[in-house]
Parts: sequence; structure tokens; C-alpha cells
Amino acid sequence: MARAQQLRAESDFDQLPDDIAISANIADIEEKRGFTSHFVFVIEVKTKGGSKYLIYRRYRQFYALQSKLEERFGRESKTSPSTCILPTLPAKVYVGVKQEIAEMRIPALNAYMKHLLSLPIWVLMDEDVRIFFYQSSYDAEQVPQALRRLRPRTRRVKSESPQAAGIDRMAAPRAEALFDFTGNSKHELNFKVGDVIFLLSRINKDWLEGTVRGTTGIFPVSFVKILKDFPEEEDPTNWLRCYYYEDTISTIKDIAVEEDLSSTPLFKDLLELMRREFQREDIALNYQDAEGDLVRLLSDEDVRLMVKRARGLPSQRRLFPWKLHVTQEDNYTVYNTVP
Repeated sequence: MARAQQLRAESDFDQLPDDIAISANIADIEEKRGFTSHFVFVIEVKTKGGSKYLIYRRYRQFYALQSKLEERFGRESKTSPSTCILPTLPAKVYVGVKQEIAEMRIPALNAYMKHLLSLPIWVLMDEDVRIFFYQSSYDAEQVPQALRRLRPRTRRVKSESPQAAGIDRMAAPRAEALFDFTGNSKHELNFKVGDVIFLLSRINKDWLEGTVRGTTGIFPVSFVKILKDFPEEEDPTNWLRCYYYEDTISTIKDIAVEEDLSSTPLFKDLLELMRREFQREDIALNYQDAEGDLVRLLSDEDVRLMVKRARGLPSQRRLFPWKLHVTQEDNYTVYNTVP
């Protein structure tokens, strides 16, 4: 595609919903803990409507998005009539210090997002692209540790859409006013009953940010009816239930783990996580077999067996189907040794 053809017509840009991301820049990285520690990129996003917010993304989320875009819009795509030159994502790195790898990726990921947000509007309107740049409820609840790399001002990058590509403004998140609302400050949005308000971001559970008749501001959720809500990205936090045995007392503790429910940890990572959570080195990890007896975990193979046996068992939402029983390393009375 010629460079001239990548410039978006002003009229096409004006058709974009106000909640569409037009720029994104990594403000920082933060360490999170799953079965092992990992780093997330804290990304400052700016929308066409002028809203700014932070989202938190792992490299694997960039990778998953790129894979979907390649399948949908890449040169080799067989499913879409419209293709384009997609940005290049930095490759996976398997060896090295995690923080150094994350820091090293920042310039390349910033370039990736800049290129991605300059693509034709049918790409920007793709559901997976929109979800990636939306601020989910999980993102909104996070408190950034620091913002060392706040983005400089960037120019608007345009690109042209094909004639066949039309923008459905009604696809944007929006709400209908149930009552008149007059704000108490210049930051609050005024509207009349029946107005359709296009939503830009979720401030908290009680307030939203939106735009109506060219004016942007915040307003209470209770004054509107949601016609189309923000798409929700899955909260990456799941919970591992642990039963901790000390003397004759067993207590239950649910540990937050930012890993897929289908993932299988390594034994050493699981042991390190439990030592950190319970602040003890002299512990042993166990699972409960079908007869209700505890079986001690000693290796990766034991962990894989535990996970395999738990598949198909009923489990609560966001709770790993397998459970850990944490005992004292030298306490063998918890095991059924009767023949």
C-alpha cells in the first residue's frame, strides 16, 4: 500500500466514534505475580473524544491481538475482502531478566501501537482492537505505582478507508438519558431526557464520561439507561484455594493468581508461591485424592497429575478446579498410612 493511501481522509476520521483510541503510549511497567512474577505494560490511551485513561496489558495480550489481526487482515488472509500492511510485533524472548526484557520492549511496542492506530478505520473498528484499548473494570481499579514515561504530545496520524467501509456510530457504547441533568461544575455533562449520550470511559461504579452534541463531561449512571455497554475484557485474576494445616487447625485461604485456569504451574514455582504467601519455608504441598487422602507433591509430574485429575470437576467461577493442602514439612500424621 502506497504511503499516500495510508493517510486517513478528514471526513472518515470525523465519522469515528468518540471512544475510539487514537494514540497510546507506555507510561511504565509494573511487576505482577501469578505462579511466577511477570511484568505488565501500563499504557496511557487517548480517545478521539479527548478522554485519557490507563490500561494494563501483558506482552501475551499484544501477541494474541496480532495473531487475530494477521488472520483477519493480513496479506495472507482468506476471510476478509480488505487487507493491509500490519505493524510488526517484537518477537518473543525466552531467555533473560524479565524486567530488562520488558524495558527493552517499550520502544518497539510504542511503535507497534502508533502504527496500529494509523491503520484504516475498518481495522480500528474491529472488536478485538477496540477491546484491547478499552479501559476494563479491572484496569479502572488498578492504582499505578509510578508513571515514568508519560507520552509526549503526538500528531494525529491519518489513513484512508476503502469506499465500502462504513462506520456505524450506533456500534459505539451509548446511553439514553432518563432524566434531565444539570451539572454542578464545568466538568459535568448537561443533557435532557431522551438524549443519546456516547460513552467514553467508566470513571467508577457511579459515574461515566460521555459526549452529547459536541460537549464532553462526566455524569451519574443513575440518570441514564445503558443502551450498549463497554465491551469487557476478562479480568486476568483467578483464585487458588489453599487449605493450610497448622497443628490440628485447618484454615482456608484464596490466593489471587493472574494465570489462566487451564495453566499448569511448575512444582518449584508453586512451592515458592506458597512459601511467600504463608511466610514459611518448612511446608509441603499436597492434593486430596478421590478417597479424601492427602498426597504429597514432589515433582512437576505430580503437579500435572493433580491438575489432570481435577479437570471436569465442578468448580466456582474464577477458582482453579484443583486445590492445594499446605502442611508442615515434617508432619506425617496428616497422611493415611493405614493399609
